[in-house]
Amino acid sequence: MEKNQLNSGTLESLKKGETLLLQAKKVKGDKIQLQFAEIIQEKSRPLSALGVLNSDDARFSSRARRSFTTASPVVCSSIFNMNFGDDGEWVMTEKGEVMELNILNPEHAGTRFRVVVTETTEATDWQLKNIEKAAKRKGKEGDFITFEGEHIFSNTETIMHNGSTTDQHVWMKADTTAITSIKEAEVVEEEYSLGALSSLES
Repeated sequence: MEKNQLNSGTLESLKKGETLLLQAKKVKGDKIQLQFAEIIQEKSRPLSALGVLNSDDARFSSRARRSFTTASPVVCSSIFNMNFGDDGEWVMTEKGEVMELNILNPEHAGTRFRVVVTETTEATDWQLKNIEKAAKRKGKEGDFITFEGEHIFSNTETIMHNGSTTDQHVWMKADTTAITSIKEAEVVEEEYSLGALSSLES
């Protein structure tokens, strides 16, 4: 397949190990922002059997992590062989001028663009002001996941890399919450089972 081909991939069909360049967006300073997506399996978390056995159901699919990279429109026009200038095929949206790309496994000079995750307890100014949204949780509205009692912040960046990126990610070992009795364990298992069933029935 020709490299850096427009509309060669979609989020719905994206597989682990693949990267998708979703879109470009005009930003300040005469720059553009490229949005990359990649499905990343956390090293310390085993692959979910529930997800595997329901892989044809969108409700059980893994969500791709996103990375936003600011770039020169001139350089990007050369790398991807398309026009990111003001006369390019930009579309005005509520979030500004964007260009849909959907390029599967984008690359430059034979090296792929990849998304990697770095977890840290050191928050940016924005993260400090938006703890509820920015700190890592057990699910969208779940409890905060901590490291030695501190909030964990999961950041992404785009790198140039071929092959496995497993060793490129930085994961923090989460504090564990012990189940103190067999009765409590039974309640947790029952709630999980009922939750899974109700989501399928709704």
